[in-house]
Amino acid sequence: QVQLVESGGGLVQAGGSLRLSCIASGSIFTMNTMGWYRQAPGKQRDLVATLTTGGSITYAGSVKGRFTISRDNAKNTAYLQMNSLEPEDTAVYYCLGRYSGMNYWGKGTLVTVSS
Repeated sequence: QVQLVESGGGLVQAGGSLRLSCIASGSIFTMNTMGWYRQAPGKQRDLVATLTTGGSITYAGSVKGRFTISRDNAKNTAYLQMNSLEPEDTAVYYCLGRYSGMNYWGKGTLVTVSS
């Protein structure tokens, strides 16, 4: 059974940084795509960033230039370096792993940015 587990969330002041990690366990295959979505209170879950094994990256416009996604394919692990955090970045961040048309989700990690 595939499990994705996020870590690295927490409380940070505006302008600060956090690094999220996501490890996919129970998987004998490398996820084609790994990425991050986020959901703020009362809002839908939105794309933050994705990265394929081929190196193709997609960022939401609101995080371009501030967030950096990376991955270690051998470890089936993805990272999200978040700099210059803003209160609007406050949300639960979910890790996504995609393989053969199937999406796998973590349970989320809370990021709170205080003003």
